[in-house]
Amino acid sequence: MNIMSTSPRSQAVKRDWGHDETGCTVLHIDMDAFYASCEIARHPELKGLPVIIGTGNRSVVSAASYEARAYGINSAMAVATARRKCPQGVYLPVDMPYYRSISHQIFELIAQVTDQIEQVSVDEAYVDVTAALLRWERPTRIAQWIREHVHERFNVTCSVGIASNKLIAKLASTNAKPDGMLLVPLNRHAEFIRMLPLRSIPGVGPASAERFRRWGVESVAQLAAMSESEIAQVSGSKIHAHNLWLAARGEDDRKVTPHTPEKSIGSERTFAQDTTDVQTVSNLLRRCSDEVAATLRKRGLLARTVTTKIRYDDLSHATKALTLTAPVDSAAAIFPTARKLLFAMMRMEPTDTQLPRPVRLAGVSTSGLSPAQSTALQPALDFDDMETAVGTGADVDSGATSAPPEKLRTAEKMLDSIRGKYGKGAVHLGID
Repeated sequence: MNIMSTSPRSQAVKRDWGHDETGCTVLHIDMDAFYASCEIARHPELKGLPVIIGTGNRSVVSAASYEARAYGINSAMAVATARRKCPQGVYLPVDMPYYRSISHQIFELIAQVTDQIEQVSVDEAYVDVTAALLRWERPTRIAQWIREHVHERFNVTCSVGIASNKLIAKLASTNAKPDGMLLVPLNRHAEFIRMLPLRSIPGVGPASAERFRRWGVESVAQLAAMSESEIAQVSGSKIHAHNLWLAARGEDDRKVTPHTPEKSIGSERTFAQDTTDVQTVSNLLRRCSDEVAATLRKRGLLARTVTTKIRYDDLSHATKALTLTAPVDSAAAIFPTARKLLFAMMRMEPTDTQLPRPVRLAGVSTSGLSPAQSTALQPALDFDDMETAVGTGADVDSGATSAPPEKLRTAEKMLDSIRGKYGKGAVHLGID
């Protein structure tokens, strides 16, 4: 799902950094308020109005036009809150098929320049223009062509950052918004990033930012003055500390990787009313597990890690994950793990029937994906053994406990065929 960027920006860096384009072969292309822009493109009468994507008092804002942001509308804000802040706004439902269609056409346009495109979301991509420079000569010429043609053909705008690596290119596009282009020459990378707040660095979330704040570190410049060991002491991770140490110097060795493999598959739903009932949440996790498993099988993938996500009534959220000893693609394996993670997250006993806090949304996702055809599966275990293997304390219902895992996988594959013919809701596997 696309969520509009709320990354901190700095007017101080939105300036001319020089015109030396040597080595600046990475472009970060980011559509401006994409969902809202798509809606305004097909409804021109909405231009200039505060357009908010998200409807229903139980929903959250997915995107907002810049006119709406002037009212303090932010991504993940409850729509009910947004309506209080901006009652005159135009509230529209999310139309993902339409947004994906426009996205596909935009990236087909960019592919006329180069096929080295790493699309990271429906509205964002890194582009390596090294080979394209033989024809175009300068990366700024490529960026300008893309911006002009995207606007001309689709009536949406995009911002482009140009640098020698992905980190600086992304920060440049963020600070070029809206409808801008920012080149950061190679010899200015460190100076550029050190003018930004610490939260600008991807991967520095509210919790880690708070830990650094307690140490008096709130800017990248202050981070750059720390040793790698001091950063590790604050962050609690040597790997994360090394990446932050490099980032503070404007360094990033990640390559633009076209056709990035899918990293996770998930499903989540918002309840009609906040609930503390364990069975209600478990039933939703079961349905989500079923959807995730069906998607895994459809795409020929197996997953090793299961994650349960909960959003509370105050819109805060929590996740907990477990990596299994064997890869899975069945709801019979995913759901018991998801339910166990729910209980662990809430610090509850298996016999508890009420959650300690009201829950607004619940979901399940899987990661650690690998192709089913090339991934070795363990020999079939009986179900008690499988419980131990996936680390769960939950059973499937009496109609399924007697069946070994391979038979359950086969049964779920049969259900896929029925759903394909009669619809997704035609039949469900009975799992308690």
